[in-house]
Amino acid sequence: MRDAIMRHLTYELGTDTEHATLQDWRIALSLAVRDRLMDRWFAAANATRKAKAKRVYYLSMEFLIGRLLEDAIVNLRLNEQACTALKDLGLSPEAVLLDEPDAALGNGGLGRLAACFMESMSTIGCPAVGYGIRYEHGLFRQSFVDGRQIETAEDWLNQYHAWEFQRRDVQFRMSFGGEVVEENGKSVWHGEQAVIAAAFDTPIIGWNGRWANTLRLWSAQPVQGFDLERFNRGEYAAAAEGEALARTISRVLYPDDTTEQGKELRLKQEYFFTAASLRDILRRLKLEGGALADLPKKAAIQLNDTHPAIAGPELVRLLHDENGMPLDEAIVTARGCLSYTNHTLMPEALERWSEDLMTRLLPRHMQLIERIDAAHAVKQPDRKVTLRENGEVKMGELAFVMAHKVNGVSALHTELMKQTVFAELHRLHPDRIVNETNGVTPRRWVLSANPRLSRLITATIGEGWVDDLEQLEKLEPSLTDPAFLDTYAAAKRDNKVDLSNWLATAHDVKVDPEAMFDVQIKRIHEYKRQHLNILEAIALWQDIKANPNGNWVPRVKIFAGKAAPGYVFAKEIIRLINDVAALINNDPDTNRYLKVVFLPNYNVSLAERLIPASDLSEQISTAGKEASGTGNMKFALNGALTIGTLDGANVEIRERVGARNFFLFGMTADEVVARREIEDHARKAIAADPRLADALKAISQGVFSPRDRHRFRGVVANLTGHDYFLVCSDFTAYWDAQRRVDAAFADPDAWRRMAACNTARSGWFSSDRTIRGYMADVWNIDPLPEPETQAPLQSSAARLG
Repeated sequence: MRDAIMRHLTYELGTDTEHATLQDWRIALSLAVRDRLMDRWFAAANATRKAKAKRVYYLSMEFLIGRLLEDAIVNLRLNEQACTALKDLGLSPEAVLLDEPDAALGNGGLGRLAACFMESMSTIGCPAVGYGIRYEHGLFRQSFVDGRQIETAEDWLNQYHAWEFQRRDVQFRMSFGGEVVEENGKSVWHGEQAVIAAAFDTPIIGWNGRWANTLRLWSAQPVQGFDLERFNRGEYAAAAEGEALARTISRVLYPDDTTEQGKELRLKQEYFFTAASLRDILRRLKLEGGALADLPKKAAIQLNDTHPAIAGPELVRLLHDENGMPLDEAIVTARGCLSYTNHTLMPEALERWSEDLMTRLLPRHMQLIERIDAAHAVKQPDRKVTLRENGEVKMGELAFVMAHKVNGVSALHTELMKQTVFAELHRLHPDRIVNETNGVTPRRWVLSANPRLSRLITATIGEGWVDDLEQLEKLEPSLTDPAFLDTYAAAKRDNKVDLSNWLATAHDVKVDPEAMFDVQIKRIHEYKRQHLNILEAIALWQDIKANPNGNWVPRVKIFAGKAAPGYVFAKEIIRLINDVAALINNDPDTNRYLKVVFLPNYNVSLAERLIPASDLSEQISTAGKEASGTGNMKFALNGALTIGTLDGANVEIRERVGARNFFLFGMTADEVVARREIEDHARKAIAADPRLADALKAISQGVFSPRDRHRFRGVVANLTGHDYFLVCSDFTAYWDAQRRVDAAFADPDAWRRMAACNTARSGWFSSDRTIRGYMADVWNIDPLPEPETQAPLQSSAARLG
């Protein structure tokens, strides 16, 4: 390993030990590790072709893969080799690993789920290709100025990215706009604009290196390069217009779509990566000698949310327009391949595109959507739902109609999906909706993120839990063993000390590791109710302020998460939290008992710091709004107790860890619906709880914004008025639950038993289990045996296809 690092440092990076930077060393190590997974990558691809196996194609706008170096080292079992080699070279292994930037390819749970699924498919041996966009800047880098969120571009690709390979032989011309004309009795689409979709591949290695799959990301490039003639005429900016137009498509994740230009760019992005992926799937089928009619036997195409929902009409277009398959057969064939994962119960979150935009940008697809809608009407004459409504195309309904299976991501979510957003389609297709409760990969979220806990688990029950997480139930006999619980608690405390030291060094925030670390980390959204959390913090501060010598349990409330650039209310919540923190943290009467911290630029690496050190997991969404969650699973596995509503996968977590080890509060989904029907429900809740009234009064009077007393009038108006997400109505129950949390934390022996119980009983929430469910219920695919590897295999990387 040491020799390989030095070889890459010299011959790949062109430097020596005297002049090498930390980044140089990290890239050299990455290349040395990458060398060791290449033959496994080739072997898996060759084994899939030899077996003529069906593949999974996972289409997602996001793949929040985080850092890849440690993932590869852990899954290839190279920890000791890499650590020893780096130390021999006079380097800190931790510093080298932490130098890697997070790949800016996602935002939150949607992207992290896709990353966990890719790793689990490689661990299980499920042949798969993940398809997405190679964003230059991803979402955005978040910072705070005067408490406000500031967005700047991510720069993760400004340095050499050691894990990807550009496939220059895999490129597709993608068209937009233009017109559809009849030629020889066929509809032919002549696009007006065009870009090239260029493929970049990243290997995703599974546990023990038994299998490796491919993440293929598309980069938009110009059809014609630099215009030298215009440049020589002095039109310097115009000479690069083509390149600029193309790069816009793969530059930013979720561009602000509050403008027409933003909407157009978002639809372009979705079509760009989806259509390129489908062409690649058909290219691979033809290369391997498959017939188009056999496509459902060869390809399981999973749509992760509605972003790739255009796959239905696009695949029909490719089969019918470009390959001559009869239209009805093309629709049936496409449906046989496609399946759709729904991630939301909020109708407003199911994408809709105006028919005008769709017709202007994708004219042939608009025609095919009408044909698909008509074909569905013929087979379902009593239907009450259409794919178009009020001049808009409903992408959720389109995805449903064009999929042979539609899955929810938790038991509650799936049942509510049948009753709400897809009630009519479920009536028409009662066998189409299935449940696949989400999971997380234990390699990243326990083994790597929490080595102290991992060592204890392995010492107690052996190593088998790493790829069979339900073996954690073997810890049950140890839950009454004082020695085990002492070691368990010590691991948690050491993690908290590490986090405290990092907060002091990186953010100049001093916190006591003996305090309760109370953490809410997720994107900022009204339904996730970060404002309920900060309201309780304000009320607690007021209580402590009134009785500073009381028997208070010290608590550090930690927030992290980004608000979408155009989501004004979410940004106001961020500013409120930061303003409250500024006052509370500097209050000498209370800050030994309560501190509030909002950490900027939340990403996978920050989650890996926070989750192992957390005592309390905040999962407080309005019941009926969170589809599943995966952060809740990561926290539980790492021994954080949950305070939460009966929402998403909270329901299943509580069932498995036991009601005594979960702090439940709030209305059920049915009660939420009934509460909204009560006139002035928010004002009634405020009148019934003086603490809530006082907290809102402090905000409205400018206690936390003395230089701008009316700064949060919008927040107060929302909570005292419409309050759609029932923050006020759930406040009293939340306050009471938090006091139960205080009482439990004040008993260290009881708390550590509850925490260890969460770890022991959360093994079901593995993404390995989720993937096996998809394979059986949705994809109809079996894992392949581990291929024999021999070095070297075919030397051409193009053999990966």
